[in-house]
Amino acid sequence: MVNGKKVLGVIGGMGPIATSYFMELVIKMTEADTDQDHLDMIIYNIPSIPDRTSYILDHSKDSPLPVILDIAHKLELQGVEFLAMPCCTAHYFQEELENSLHKPFVNIIRATVGYLKERGIKRVGVMATDGTMRQGLFKKELEANGMEMISPSPERQKDVMHIIYENVKANRPAEMKRFNKVGDELKAKGAQAIILGCTELSLVKRDYNIGAGFIDAMEVLAQKSLVSCGSTLKAEYEELITE
Repeated sequence: MVNGKKVLGVIGGMGPIATSYFMELVIKMTEADTDQDHLDMIIYNIPSIPDRTSYILDHSKDSPLPVILDIAHKLELQGVEFLAMPCCTAHYFQEELENSLHKPFVNIIRATVGYLKERGIKRVGVMATDGTMRQGLFKKELEANGMEMISPSPERQKDVMHIIYENVKANRPAEMKRFNKVGDELKAKGAQAIILGCTELSLVKRDYNIGAGFIDAMEVLAQKSLVSCGSTLKAEYEELITE
């Protein structure tokens, strides 16, 4: 603990731009007058971690879990008191991580669903990778909290994956026509809010006007992480659903 605040450990690199943006979010959201008011963070940016969706969809592919666990153990040895992992799909391994570690995780899935529940949202659209959708990571948490998940159609899910892998991960501009088609479909199906449930989609929100009714899971993770570690959240970041 430094200056009354706990050290945050970040398991990053999934992908590297998203990890960089997560650090930026934590800093921007913190009420701070000096450098010393900010959190101490130890960040591992390891883009060589095997792809999460590839493993989930085909277990013959390399598992990312051994590398993620190795990073988490190193962070514990370095004295972090909370862990965060800015990758929604990697939370497929949350149970194994929690059973193997001694420090608490700030769970991006639970934090995002909890945020929406507190605001009375009942019907939630989700934009996420095939791996996250296939394993029902948001669906299970939403239903456990009495909420309904609305998924894109197969055609629109292809658009989501294209934006994540062919645009953001490839460091190319987001094709907003595809993004808007997904958002419009989910709203037409009755979604009161739409979770950007992949940290690559956080970059789309950062760089483009995506319209009203979206919540960025990585913004929730940053908010929850800094508060958990004892920092003060700027008032302007209390409400995260776009207007």
